[in-house]
Amino acid sequence: MARAIMVQGAGSNVGKSMLVAGLCRHFARAGLRVRPFKPQNMSNNAAVTADGGEIGRAQALQAMAAGVEPVVDMNPVLLKPETETGSQVIVQGRRLATVKARDYAALKPQLLDACLDSFRRIAATCDLVIVEGAGSPAEINLRAGDIANMGFAEAAGVPVILAGDIDRGGVIAQLVGTKAVLAPEDADRITGFLVNKFRGDVSLFDEGTRQIAARTGWAPLGTVPWFDDAHRLPAEDILDIRSAKRDGAFRIAVPRLNRIANFDDLDPLSADPALSVEIVPPGRPLPVCDLVLIPGSKTTIADLDAVRAEDWDIDLAAHRRRGGHVLGICGGYQMLGRSLSDPEGLEGAPRMVPGLGLLDVETVMRPEKHLARVRATDIASGTAVAGYEIHLGETTGPDTARGWLMRDGAPVGAASPDGRVLGCYLHGLFAGDAFRAAFLSRLGAAPSDEPYAAGVEATLDALSEHLARALDMDMILSLARPV
Repeated sequence: MARAIMVQGAGSNVGKSMLVAGLCRHFARAGLRVRPFKPQNMSNNAAVTADGGEIGRAQALQAMAAGVEPVVDMNPVLLKPETETGSQVIVQGRRLATVKARDYAALKPQLLDACLDSFRRIAATCDLVIVEGAGSPAEINLRAGDIANMGFAEAAGVPVILAGDIDRGGVIAQLVGTKAVLAPEDADRITGFLVNKFRGDVSLFDEGTRQIAARTGWAPLGTVPWFDDAHRLPAEDILDIRSAKRDGAFRIAVPRLNRIANFDDLDPLSADPALSVEIVPPGRPLPVCDLVLIPGSKTTIADLDAVRAEDWDIDLAAHRRRGGHVLGICGGYQMLGRSLSDPEGLEGAPRMVPGLGLLDVETVMRPEKHLARVRATDIASGTAVAGYEIHLGETTGPDTARGWLMRDGAPVGAASPDGRVLGCYLHGLFAGDAFRAAFLSRLGAAPSDEPYAAGVEATLDALSEHLARALDMDMILSLARPV
């Protein structure tokens, strides 16, 4: 019978995803069959599973940490924001609906059933399930119908450990305050606490730990020092990617789209010390660089409107005149064409808008989502490429005759006549070391030969060891209960 423990946070961004990844790697290295689980995630940075579904990318990283393939049951509910007030709802890997935030509560009863269904299947395959909460249980205004934190813990019978973030300050208030606002039965589900992201001598917080334990009655599990290599792991939030890293000779500029999605294409580039990757926020022009990479978008037409509002289209035209290279991936590929058409109003009101005109292609949005893992070949170098597609729309036009990737015997993607503007739907392609080196070398870069995937694995090992030095792992395992 599997046991389970849930990591919740005293606030958002306290490091829950990384803590769960480190715990998964630690207990897997100890010989346990471990699985990650997050009942509800909100992210436009999704991963495609082997069975053609989508889950949050953090759960895919946690599965890697556990040494297993990601499956849709690891993240049964994924919310993908499309507007400020509405999100696409993915249930067990498939799109269910797009709903406004105020209407989401009506879906929660059936979503809880799906979460419990997935949780039971995951638990049947392993010795230990490490569950990640979302946001914070202290948001008691969201407790009714909750499926992300205490609502799930109650329904599944899973004990909780609570993590606080000392880097923000006020960690004692975070943890003690959470106990104060929770209903007694929810507070009783918390069996231990930890403090994350401590900079300096952790012994200086010993008295703080004693005070928290005295005021909450929860077991102290340890204080985790700041993990310097966190940036080497795939980022779930675009703000977590190191930007303006100008030590690399080859400069890549990435406009930070409002609804940027599936930007894991940037992780291997950001990790390469020979490259300088700058995430350009709204309000700043695109800098002079070697390559402009336009990433994916959850709402391509709205983000194209924003590109024009920022005058980034003007910057791109100047970059092109200087002989610079441009790569568009997924939504970025669609923006580079002559036009985008949304006849069924999938992204709002039906309309057709002009694209950036750097590729002679047109895109028509269709309701069917393309969702698949993909293997292809880089035609110029013959190197293998692996990644995934996750998009709406079909792209056609003369420049597709110069497809630069080969998939199932047919060229895919598009290129301008001079080859300096490229587009494709394939995400994750830069994770392949041979392709990344070949592609960037063609553009004049001198990429390092550091293997990307091996670096991620080594960082997960280092994270596991980092947590083992800081936390009482035997106590954490003892707190997990059969489910």
